[in-house]
Amino acid sequence: MLQTHQPEEELVAHTESIGKEFLMGFEAVERIDRPAVSIFGSARAREGSASYELARATALLFAEAGWAVVTGGGPGVMEAANRGCQEGGGLSIGFNIELPHEQGANPYVDIGLTFKHFYARKTMFVKAAEGFCVFPGGFGTADELFESLTLIQTGKVLGFPVVLMTEDYWRPLLDWVRERALRDGMVSPEDLDLLTVTDDPRVALRHVLDGYARLNGEVDSPHEPHKADAQ
Repeated sequence: MLQTHQPEEELVAHTESIGKEFLMGFEAVERIDRPAVSIFGSARAREGSASYELARATALLFAEAGWAVVTGGGPGVMEAANRGCQEGGGLSIGFNIELPHEQGANPYVDIGLTFKHFYARKTMFVKAAEGFCVFPGGFGTADELFESLTLIQTGKVLGFPVVLMTEDYWRPLLDWVRERALRDGMVSPEDLDLLTVTDDPRVALRHVLDGYARLNGEVDSPHEPHKADAQ
């Protein structure tokens, strides 16, 4: 599909296929009957690892608070979050992706859908969510993080909470943003306020719940999140 030149009939077929995939995604999101948090992180995290167990514990807390948990539906952090959600009695959603190396769906999903196109899939992560929790990961996780920040920064979506889980992992990236991008005028000081960093699932839960309440005009939250520009 990403070839430069194609016959008209192939372009039409691709466009129709993309449209159908978006529609299936939107229909899946409509089945989510409660607020949801999207959880991102590495597919390579193994059961028992710090990232896996932290994601599992975080998702369990969200489920116990009455929230749904949305992930990429695959292994690693995604599996851990879906698993923790089910263990907490919540609604577990997995939006998987077809890959050449066959990323299999994890078994802890209540609502599942497999996408062919990354951009359709990533749209559903945003459409379904009231907040993001981002665990250690690689290029895919960073892509999801920065796309969500760009949408918030540019006002394409409401400024809902983005929580970076595991401070030691994300601190070098935040230092680079502050010491280079901010210094060189590539970002604004207030852009750093879009991010909160913590190692505590309870802080992540409280920050997302408070952000959701503020956006819905429910409370003026007394909680002071640990902002990314601290120190």
